[in-house]
Amino acid sequence: MCGISGFINFRNNYINDSEKYRAIAKNMADKLRHRGPDASGECVCEHAVFSHARLSVIDIEGGKQPMKRTVEGHEFVITYNGELYNTDEIRDRLITHGYKFSTTSDTEVLLYAYIQYGRECVNMLNGIYAFAIWDSMRQEVFMCRDRFGVKPLFYSEIDNSLVFASEIKALFEYPGIVPKLNKTGLCELFAMSPARTQGEGVFYNVRELRPARYMVINRYGKKITKYWSLKSGEHTDSYEDTIDRVRELVTDSIRRQLVSDVPIATFLSGGLDSSIITAVAAREMEKHNKQLSTYSFDYEGNNEYFKPSAFQPDSDSAWVPRMCEEFNTEHKNLVCPTHTLGDLLEQALLAKDLPGMADVDASLLYYCGEVKKNHTVVLSGECSDEIFGGYPWFRDKTAFSRDAFPWCYDQSLRESILRPAVRNTLNLSEYSKMRYFESIDEVPVYEGDNAEEKRRREIAYLNINWFMTNLLDRKDRMSMAQGLEVRVPFCDHRLVEYVWNIPWSMKNKDNVSKNVLREAAKGILPEDVRLRKKSPFPKTHNPEYEKIVKGMLYDTISDSNAPILSLCDRDNIVKALEGKVDLGKPFFGQLMALPQFYGYILQLNYLLKDYHVWII
Repeated sequence: MCGISGFINFRNNYINDSEKYRAIAKNMADKLRHRGPDASGECVCEHAVFSHARLSVIDIEGGKQPMKRTVEGHEFVITYNGELYNTDEIRDRLITHGYKFSTTSDTEVLLYAYIQYGRECVNMLNGIYAFAIWDSMRQEVFMCRDRFGVKPLFYSEIDNSLVFASEIKALFEYPGIVPKLNKTGLCELFAMSPARTQGEGVFYNVRELRPARYMVINRYGKKITKYWSLKSGEHTDSYEDTIDRVRELVTDSIRRQLVSDVPIATFLSGGLDSSIITAVAAREMEKHNKQLSTYSFDYEGNNEYFKPSAFQPDSDSAWVPRMCEEFNTEHKNLVCPTHTLGDLLEQALLAKDLPGMADVDASLLYYCGEVKKNHTVVLSGECSDEIFGGYPWFRDKTAFSRDAFPWCYDQSLRESILRPAVRNTLNLSEYSKMRYFESIDEVPVYEGDNAEEKRRREIAYLNINWFMTNLLDRKDRMSMAQGLEVRVPFCDHRLVEYVWNIPWSMKNKDNVSKNVLREAAKGILPEDVRLRKKSPFPKTHNPEYEKIVKGMLYDTISDSNAPILSLCDRDNIVKALEGKVDLGKPFFGQLMALPQFYGYILQLNYLLKDYHVWII
């Protein structure tokens, strides 16, 4: 993976002052060096300047960027972040059209695919990607993002220029773009976060190219087009054929994503999703006389303090050795020290440019740093719960009766800490409701759904476009901050398209969570692992973490100049610290309870302080 950045202006010829603009591009790329520590480059074109920070994974010598090719006298330049998993198929098609390749990189394949097929090239891509192409023939820039937004792409517009980058921090290296928060940004931070409305960059005048969109920029302006969407319809396959098709799609996706010229590993929790990936990967590598490396995660003191819950029925620790022995993996268990969770809260904020899931982010940042010492590419089990219906709210009666995001019903804890004037101005509940109904309006309808299936489809759509996007966002920032590439086989669009229309009676047959996937795993996994109940990404159960983060927050608000106090009331934060508010259920998802809320407030303060944010 990599970091991309650049800027476009059709009223300016950048070549006339190339060194000036090259320096700006280099400054932007330098902010993304964590994403691409292996190489960097800039390219100044007539109306576009591109920069690139490269993490070398495929064709280490030949894949340098920005990459330029000249065809029939026209110049085409690409800056690209991602991996294509059907590179060979696309290359073979292009060879029939007469193209000759000088590298084995997917970058060259993607660039030639655009040259040959134009905008239609996006329909043949299977992978995770964000890229920009300068097209001198059409005098335009073509920018595109993958179907589920696994790879990020932000942009801002200033003085007739469109500025883009993989991460927000790089935008602020462009002259005149500064960190500001208006009402919308504050509502995103207090009402929606750690999730985020697709397209919103939170900061004023910062936007995000939404997943499954491409954008064309030329002298007439910009135009954004949605090139892919889920389609609702009747599922006609039999139960047996459905299981076979899911098994085929899952295993094919995993196999495709094992392509790498550098060492590869998997994240292994011992749960269904990571175990399937590990099993398929281990068997594939065994064919080449290679041993798969695996990593599991835990927290200091969790064996002592873990308590089962509806969200986390058992600990992973007993299941990981079972998988390692069964598939002969070279395994390492990483244990995050409790103090590290507090120490890395600020670094996690800087990695994401926005507050996130507090210690859940900080621990992932730590783990990825440890994994990077030996590996550059890993496969992970994200996205399975969203597409197969693994979360409790796919069954929870409340989710079917309330018009609200099922992972965040109640805004009261968030509102309780705000200063009264801020609370009245923002009106978090109304903002959340507005974003909720915007999303519901997008759900692809199938007239054959009954009322219950219609609602469950809405819940699934919300999960894919909000909850899953947030987890992918988190995984990208924490891993790429350590120069680690994480691939997500369950995010293959062919799999998601197929599973989208499988009826709940199959997905939850005999009231078995993610039944279709479990049935597809027969013969792949040992039976006890295959039938194990779902357990989410682990978090610390050690009370020492809450003690640490409370102390940090007390210290923060004891400073009357703490930026967070311009928005939040100190006395009300103290009430939350002392438990004198109605705490209810976790304030976000399954994992973010009160200790994570404290960490989130700290991250908000870091954001305001470290980015010197203006409130407008």
